[in-house]
Amino acid sequence: MKIGLMLPQTEGFRGPGVRRWADLTKMAGVAEDVGFDSLWVVDHFLYQMHDEKTPRGVWECWSLLSALAATTTRAELGTLVLGMGFRNPALLAKMADTVDEISGGRLILGIGAGYHRREYDAFGYPYTNRFERFAEGIEILHGLLRKGHIDFHGEFHSARDCELLPRGPRPQGPPILVGTMGYKTLRLMARFGDEWNAYYDDTGNSVDALPALRAKVDEACNDVGRDPATLRRSATVLVADPKADPWWERLPTDREKITITPLAGEADGIAEALSAYEPEGINHIQICLEPTTCETIEGFAKVLESLKAND
Repeated sequence: MKIGLMLPQTEGFRGPGVRRWADLTKMAGVAEDVGFDSLWVVDHFLYQMHDEKTPRGVWECWSLLSALAATTTRAELGTLVLGMGFRNPALLAKMADTVDEISGGRLILGIGAGYHRREYDAFGYPYTNRFERFAEGIEILHGLLRKGHIDFHGEFHSARDCELLPRGPRPQGPPILVGTMGYKTLRLMARFGDEWNAYYDDTGNSVDALPALRAKVDEACNDVGRDPATLRRSATVLVADPKADPWWERLPTDREKITITPLAGEADGIAEALSAYEPEGINHIQICLEPTTCETIEGFAKVLESLKAND
């Protein structure tokens, strides 16, 4: 089971204030040094919590990802997850193959339909028909990455006699991860995805929620004629200092209200809790560390060491 780290892009999340690129690149270097297997970024422009009068700013993820591809050497790099409504899907395939080239084949392309209406309205993206737009977009994206060519004309997206050239280091492009629990999007994930992700607001940050979620994922695979065993699965886990600001209790009103209890305590106890995800079919965990600093990343090395000792 791989362990990754979410990097802090959003004002006031996983530490106070704004994290500059100089801060993020240092954190990425420390994370690679202590043994994290992957580094992850979110895809938001603005993020407004429940009862907050003004939104929080967020650094644009693809720009950060491109820079990380050039400045890191070992860790996989992932998006958790890209809002498909923010980018033309054929262009996104081109961007993905290019970043995969820069990184030497380390990209995990996480995508989703998006949900936070505040940023859609602010940046001028249509919020209607999100599933239909996602369905057309993932078909174009998958076709270009896997085959290098597509001729598609839909209601919302087109890619006419489109070629993806030159190709990156992997002939079929980077793996596609889909973050979803919706009935229809789960079936799109089963058709086109290589990996499924459950975020901590899907699980309540508890491994106990996974059996029911796993059953839904397996059902979706069976419905489209896919062997569920061919799908990789990941989960995002919140680990927080007890003194941290509990922002997870004030998620935006357009997210389903689920009680979230972060993992906390000694390294061995956190490692034991994370180990419980593997028997539930989880191949990869992304850690949201509150707060995220070079010091707390170094401190998490004890958890990684404990996990390896018990492997």
